[in-house]
Amino acid sequence: MNTPAINKPNHLKSHNLIRNIPIFESLSEEQLNSLSEIVEEKKFGKNSVILWEEDTQKYMYIVSSGKVKVVQTSEDGKEHILAIHKKGDFFGEMALLDGRTAPATVIAMEDSRVQLIARENFEKYLLKNEKVMTQLVTMLCTRLRESWLMLKVMSFASAEQRVRAVLEQLGKINGVTDERGIIIALKLLHKDIAGYANVSRETVTRLLNRFEKERKIEILDNKHILLKPSFVK
Repeated sequence: MNTPAINKPNHLKSHNLIRNIPIFESLSEEQLNSLSEIVEEKKFGKNSVILWEEDTQKYMYIVSSGKVKVVQTSEDGKEHILAIHKKGDFFGEMALLDGRTAPATVIAMEDSRVQLIARENFEKYLLKNEKVMTQLVTMLCTRLRESWLMLKVMSFASAEQRVRAVLEQLGKINGVTDERGIIIALKLLHKDIAGYANVSRETVTRLLNRFEKERKIEILDNKHILLKPSFVK
């Protein structure tokens, strides 16, 4: 697979993006400046592949705009979503740590920009920094817990249990709490939720419509989903 065509991002924007990512918090301003100068950027159109499994050992990726999904595809072509990443999220670091490919593909859910840190720079700026490594371990533990929760989703027999569990999990990962309940701060299509829950899009539509009628959720104007207190009891 060819390496994606890359460009140099705006230095200041790259610096500001990197400094707000937890694993980079311990880097000095000088280190942040040096790292942001060698970061490269790639634009991806909606539905285009950002990362194939065989390319996972080359870069660490940071989402600078847009939204991407990590998916596995079954033998019959059905897509199962493992994770969704938005602006400020990163991925690909695990393959750089252990040198193994990741059994998943990353796809742009909308027009997106992704910044890339090459393996040699990842090793130079991150692996030699003890505080960065501590942050990486903490982050990997968090992702492991999230993976366990998604495995729990797949253990449910009924479609309703799966969809409920997916919404609750997305609320925990991407939720913003206000007086109305928990807002899932992602624009989710019904097919996205179906991909998480491993059910049909039609089933998701039916269940969401029912949850709305029962006043357990609300679909907001920006397509975000509000989980009301009666839903998350």
